[in-house]
Amino acid sequence: MVVYEYEKDGAEIYRQSFATIRAEAELGGLPDDVARVAVRMIHACGQVDLVEDIACSPAVVQRAREALDAGAPVLCDAQMVASGITRRRLPKDNDVVCTLNDPRTPGLAAELRTTRTAAALELWRDRLDGAVVAIGNAPTALFHLLEMIAAGAPRPAAVIGIPVGFIGAAESKDALAASDLEFLVVRGRRGGSAITAAAVNAIASDVE
Repeated sequence: MVVYEYEKDGAEIYRQSFATIRAEAELGGLPDDVARVAVRMIHACGQVDLVEDIACSPAVVQRAREALDAGAPVLCDAQMVASGITRRRLPKDNDVVCTLNDPRTPGLAAELRTTRTAAALELWRDRLDGAVVAIGNAPTALFHLLEMIAAGAPRPAAVIGIPVGFIGAAESKDALAASDLEFLVVRGRRGGSAITAAAVNAIASDVE
């Protein structure tokens, strides 16, 4: 019988993980509230150099937390993002919304000649005002969000825009960072649902 020596206490694994992140990541260049969010994002991907690519507007964490405290929904581009958000951390039992699988979405995608993920954002219009947006999968969704807002759609309180990929991911995040929205991004190709959900979870509650 093979027996490995490894840590089996979940709480201790958690404690050591966060201590390791704080020891190895260069968090000093980030505001305190963003640094706390960055720790969770790093925990979700295992890459302490992620902090080098994090960019944000100065008040994004504050604005997003205020919106959640006021009961705003979290609007997600992908079900993986929505599933990664820990509901018990949300301060007001906030709705977590993903419209990708809505039966209207394929028709909208055909009409708009875009991806289903981007077209699904059209179904957010009545909930977008003051919402927290979490985009962790599709660059097309982030681009379309910016197009919608430029055309007069309601403005969210904050956009956590961390789509992953090789086509359009870096560019969509640069476009968000160049906008006048409150934003948090990971520049370049890196991103994904786990990192995005981790950012929302960190913003939603001060409990580590």
